[in-house]
Amino acid sequence: MEQRQIFVHVVLFMFMFLFRASNGSVKARGEEEADRILELPGQPKVSFQQFSGYVTVNQVAGRALFYWLTEAVQNPLTKPLVIWLNGGPGCSSVAYGASEEIGPFRINKTASGLYANKFSWNTVANLLFLEAPAGVGFSYTNRSSDLFDTGDRRTAEDSLQFIIKWLERFPRYKNRELYITGESYAGHYVPQLAKEILTYNAKANKYRIAINLKGIMVGNAVTNNYYDNLGTVTYWWSHAMISDQTYRQLISTCDFHRQKESDECELLYSYAMDQEFGNIDQYNIYAPPCNNSDGSIRRSMRLPHRPHKAFRQLSGYDPCSEKYAEIYYNRRDVQKALHANTTGISYKWTACSEVLNRNWNDTDVSVLPIYRQLIAHGIRVWVFSGDVDSVVPVTATRYSLEQLKLGTKIPWYPWYVKKQVGGWTEVYEGLTFATVRGAGHEVPLFKPRAALQLFKSFLAGKPLPKSHLYRGPQGIFSLKKVTCVRNSQTGVYHSWGGEEDFSRRGGIIYNFKRGRTRKREE
Repeated sequence: MEQRQIFVHVVLFMFMFLFRASNGSVKARGEEEADRILELPGQPKVSFQQFSGYVTVNQVAGRALFYWLTEAVQNPLTKPLVIWLNGGPGCSSVAYGASEEIGPFRINKTASGLYANKFSWNTVANLLFLEAPAGVGFSYTNRSSDLFDTGDRRTAEDSLQFIIKWLERFPRYKNRELYITGESYAGHYVPQLAKEILTYNAKANKYRIAINLKGIMVGNAVTNNYYDNLGTVTYWWSHAMISDQTYRQLISTCDFHRQKESDECELLYSYAMDQEFGNIDQYNIYAPPCNNSDGSIRRSMRLPHRPHKAFRQLSGYDPCSEKYAEIYYNRRDVQKALHANTTGISYKWTACSEVLNRNWNDTDVSVLPIYRQLIAHGIRVWVFSGDVDSVVPVTATRYSLEQLKLGTKIPWYPWYVKKQVGGWTEVYEGLTFATVRGAGHEVPLFKPRAALQLFKSFLAGKPLPKSHLYRGPQGIFSLKKVTCVRNSQTGVYHSWGGEEDFSRRGGIIYNFKRGRTRKREE
């Protein structure tokens, strides 16, 4: 009798477990289907799936974050999940990351439709664009005070809650490799969110599955207030944007540790930008700015730790793409297709929230200690920098990273894309730094092909392609590795026809000695 009761209890337990699991699965499928994007207005035909919608991250305050998932073009079930965050603070990943940089679509000049971006990162990964914090883009809060006291900490906590709940909605991604990427003030968001995930994972058990975080990558990233500001002023002077006198005055007057500078320092900043910069795009100093119909420069979002405003572009780059985004995403048919603005927000959708930006108080926080933590936990860390950005320039990033005092694994070298120098890179113990030649603040916007190569190398965890040209018996080869012994050079080669390493197909190594070439098997 006792055994029968035990058996009945076991059966009932299993039934309840399966019933709950089934209910959870049905609920997840229902939520996923509700978020499916059938087609965006003016969208070209695509083979991949898209989803977008809201995830409530704080029930009491009524905070809900908006997301847009564009799955990989091929084999999405085997590709990693990559979260993209934009900065500001207060700027939209839909406006910038998805629509100007790494997403599958670009908005045309009339904002009447979309066209394909052949360098989209969803060619190699599933892309999840998140608008955070609440108040950015389509993300909202029912508590108005949230717009005035939000900061780095709440943004990281809400973003973690988003990931946890989103994975419940899309359970097929639960054990998938996760990478977090972003740019500008996301130099704070990305490592801070990674740290929150590590803290969450430390408490993982059979009821709380760990998030499979593998790495982070940030570009032209706000990192450390002192070195960011020092590096920025140095960049202005080294690129002849300001006079020697103004440079010396900025260095001697400003306290670069402070988020809010003295009035005297602010006046010097204003003088430099108003009187010495000229009508340039500060996000790419060699690109034309976007002008309004009256000829005046169209202003974009500013970083809070400096009093300047600006905008962005190059060949193939349109400096007014932000304007097209604001027209397109305010269309009711677009919002309906995206399942956005379901609460009927009264104010206009904007690429950046001035309210959030104006009231942000965490810019002076350094994320360098978090880098150390992530490296210690084996998280892949890549930092890249477009070298013609004067807002968060390459000098600022190099000054900041130098403070980590990391050992060098692979010394500084030029990396290549399509037979051209894509930039320069150095691989440190636990961190890879790369520049992108000729790119502005939004690297994938200015140099999309190079940015995609950078992203592929990051996902693979391999150094960027190192190439030197030699002519061998089978044509031109790009040299991956050179070891010089007296008058000879040996190396492992890639052909220009593809990325396949010949050493994997028999270990072919070419020896060069006094101008002669011979081949041997290793």
